[in-house]
Amino acid sequence: MKSKAQTRKEIESQVERFIRQQGEIQQVEMGASGLQDGKYNTSHIGFNEPKKDRTPLNHVVAAIQQRKSDKKTTPPPTKEKTKQPKKKVIYDDFGDPIRYVWED
Repeated sequence: MKSKAQTRKEIESQVERFIRQQGEIQQVEMGASGLQDGKYNTSHIGFNEPKKDRTPLNHVVAAIQQRKSDKKTTPPPTKEKTKQPKKKVIYDDFGDPIRYVWED
């Protein structure tokens, strides 16, 4: 992949080669390249369609804002933790594990 500097040098060398071969660079008025038959090409811009009415959603935005402010003022509900049984190791007199039991 070429870097920007390499691409820039390549374009400059092509322009220089064109000028050396008696090529002539034409000056074009600003914005003229966007014209078709003297008019702007509006077929792709979307000016052909009539303006669409927008659906007002002020009540939806207000409801969302209200929910956000309600969430901030009320603390989140606390969950009751259920006790999970724990696995306990039973060791012998020498410190070696004998068995496992579950305790509540």
